[in-house]
Amino acid sequence: MRVILAEPRGFCAGVERAIQIVELALQKYGPPVYVRHEIVHNRRVVEELRQKGARFVDELDEIPDGAITVFSAHGVAERVERDAERRHLPVIDATCPLVAKVHTEGQRYAGKGLDVILIGHDRHPEVEGTRGRIPGGVHLVSTVDDVARVRVADPARVSYVTQTTLSVDDTRNIIAALKARFPAIVGPDIRDICYATQNRQHAVRLLARQVDALIIVGSQNSSNSNRLREIGAEYGVPSYLVDTADAIDPCWLDGVGTLGLSAGASAPEALVQEVIERLRAIIPVELERLHGIEENVRFKLPPALIEPGRATAD
Repeated sequence: MRVILAEPRGFCAGVERAIQIVELALQKYGPPVYVRHEIVHNRRVVEELRQKGARFVDELDEIPDGAITVFSAHGVAERVERDAERRHLPVIDATCPLVAKVHTEGQRYAGKGLDVILIGHDRHPEVEGTRGRIPGGVHLVSTVDDVARVRVADPARVSYVTQTTLSVDDTRNIIAALKARFPAIVGPDIRDICYATQNRQHAVRLLARQVDALIIVGSQNSSNSNRLREIGAEYGVPSYLVDTADAIDPCWLDGVGTLGLSAGASAPEALVQEVIERLRAIIPVELERLHGIEENVRFKLPPALIEPGRATAD
């Protein structure tokens, strides 16, 4: 069986930075380090960090006074930040810079008196954080049908921002519906859409045109991993999302001559390699790589981790 590996796949720069932040915090301050919510949506990553001394919590009230606190890559609402300041918790912010950019854009629009529409999935941690960062709140839309239900103060003064784990392709129809209803609407430049989401989806679209089946490595609660699987299905290709190699059902490979393999932005390469070994245990594999976009993006680490001294509450 031919197995074609997508390029790019797996970790993006924001995920790499977030994981590195937790690891460096553990090295610098010692365990335990408390992380609000999963640092990224991947079970393997979370478990490995837990074994090193990270403690994952749902809310700040689960964190002892004075404990080193990390905000996840998805970002947090201002109320969470204020609560941390009130308790004088030493905070290290691992919010992805691209998510932080969405916050800034939304705040800028709100500061101009515009209603802000957020394109995203309800209850996703990133969406919760963004909603809590924009003064006056946002109107959340997840589908084209949602657009008709939006009620704004002035149809001539409307803006939009998007969840970063949605690509241009994901949002195109919703944006078109918004522009049809609110012709004066303003929003971010297409270049502001998360590069990693777009690149991984583009690679899977290329894969889907030349394979008999598709396996995506990623956790069930990972929005971008689920979307990669959905793209394969949209092309009529049997597509599966697996947390680990053990989740692969050999029946999926019956009659498959060429298999596509990719991974969500929060899935480590080690999991991909384990999937390849699992496939080889089932059937002889001829491995190929799909040439794609080469990513060389790197984000700076927080000053608290590269300067002497401890993290501070500010």
